[in-house]
Amino acid sequence: MKVAIASDHRGFDAKRKLVMPILQKVGHELVDFGCNSGEVCDYPDFAAPAARAVARGECDIGILLDGTGIGMSIVANKIAGVCAALAHDDLTARVSREKNHCNVLCLPADLISEQQIRAIVDIFLNTECTDGRHTERVRKIQGLERGEW
Repeated sequence: MKVAIASDHRGFDAKRKLVMPILQKVGHELVDFGCNSGEVCDYPDFAAPAARAVARGECDIGILLDGTGIGMSIVANKIAGVCAALAHDDLTARVSREKNHCNVLCLPADLISEQQIRAIVDIFLNTECTDGRHTERVRKIQGLERGEW
């Protein structure tokens, strides 16, 4: 799987020391959209290009990290074709893929442990989007993007 990855300064250490090695170890191809240090920066500068790569199909999924995950998720969800979820535990990681068909995972690097980050990333990557009653809900959300209702 080709994964777009990005962070701001608050998520930089978790991205570099934890998420990237996890993904590389299991053979995923990474496209790193920055940031490239722990110096203060603006998360939209990195979240938007990563989310656009997912929306254009250049990457299969995205993983974005900042302090709370909120800013990255707001930015990513502004990009048509992206459905980003802020996940903070196993359940939100699983449901975001399974029922909501999310293609971008946002992580709150300041609020969860390294063990939780590992588990959430693993669950997100290994959970399939399912059909069923949730498919109609996802279709409606996609219709909002297109201005259909």
